[in-house]
Amino acid sequence: MTELPKDLNEAIAQSRIATAAALSDGKNLLQVELVFPEIALQAQSIAQQFLPEFEEIHSGVKVFFPDTGAAALARRDWGETLFKVTDLGSSRTPIEEKIAPEDELFLLVNPAAVEVAQVEKLYLATGGRPVIILNPRLEDVATIGIGYAARQLRDRFLNKIESSYYIRPLDSAALFRCYPQPWQVWLETNDEYELISETAQKPVGDDLERILNKALGTVDPNSNAPVKPLKKKSFLAELQTFLKALTQ
Repeated sequence: MTELPKDLNEAIAQSRIATAAALSDGKNLLQVELVFPEIALQAQSIAQQFLPEFEEIHSGVKVFFPDTGAAALARRDWGETLFKVTDLGSSRTPIEEKIAPEDELFLLVNPAAVEVAQVEKLYLATGGRPVIILNPRLEDVATIGIGYAARQLRDRFLNKIESSYYIRPLDSAALFRCYPQPWQVWLETNDEYELISETAQKPVGDDLERILNKALGTVDPNSNAPVKPLKKKSFLAELQTFLKALTQ
């Protein structure tokens, strides 16, 4: 069983292995999320560490950044590479023109909610070739969007995305998924993290609170009563502790 990473480098290494395993199982739309504040500022360096696993498997890797500036900066910093670097463009840019027959795998780095239409168009244009979305900011579309259009987007595209790797610090806990393991909740006790739950689907909202409350003995697992919010330490203090451990 894969356990929580000890630092950011280990998290990236775990995500590479998990994503390669998912690709081997025939998954072709994957997502890797390291859900930490300001993680977008490290998008380029994380992508550079993530890529070697797939360069060895696929000769035609193409990396997409959200805009021309980010793509140009990556090309400058990375120098000569075997893979190609470009950008998603805009709604006025035909994404089909950015996909070549020799492209075998596509890595999308840090796309935001405003780029979700371009991301979906790219996925459809690849014709079933693997697409990996690294540290996206698409979740707002799925959780905040309401109405017919948002439901259609979730059913048509967002619900098809498989999380190959996910890690998010919570208050005295962490939510974790490393393919092919199920979704896991880890609880901090005595400065260590203990696995307290495994579920097939990502636990969110009341479900996640119920798991944590049960582990802490604050709720009857058979009760239908409303979930009592956890007494929390300072969120910032807990998050800083977890981030410090990951980035050392």
